[in-house]
Amino acid sequence: MSGFLFAFLATLLISLGARDQLLVAQLSAKQGQRPALLAVAVVSCTVTCAAAAWLATIFVTELPTIPARMVFAGLALVLAGVEAVLLGARKLPKEPTHSLFAALIVLLAQQVTDATRFAVLALAMVTAAPAPAGIGGAAGGAVALGIAWLAPEIAARPELSKLRRLAGLFLLAAGLVLVWRGVQ
Repeated sequence: MSGFLFAFLATLLISLGARDQLLVAQLSAKQGQRPALLAVAVVSCTVTCAAAAWLATIFVTELPTIPARMVFAGLALVLAGVEAVLLGARKLPKEPTHSLFAALIVLLAQQVTDATRFAVLALAMVTAAPAPAGIGGAAGGAVALGIAWLAPEIAARPELSKLRRLAGLFLLAAGLVLVWRGVQ
């Protein structure tokens, strides 16, 4: 249960101002609140969180010692922090496509390497509970994407990018601490 709760809260906080959330907010503001866009965003989030949980399952079974898992979880958090600090949202094209399949592909591409999925991977390894962490990550990501879809003006606020960079610094520091504790 703790894997679910930690992943839910972490995903919800880390997703604020993320590229996928901003893309959904931009598309929702430009094209209207199409329920199909929200469904595509939630499906993409669920698939990428399930992939992170599946990868964590492999790490948990292959790395039975806790220090080894801590090192890999720390590296995942370092990658999450770097992504959150360095990669910001791009501007929406002047004529964005109305294709849901194109939106799905772009969302999947963004989410595969975003801070949220790396955090889900790290939490799944640290708690040794990949399934609850994956479900919690998917739920938290769905809530964040739902906020972007429902209130695009809130999700596109510039303060969220500053908050995201601050969260990225926290993730980077937490990742370095986990790596340090794992190698000692």
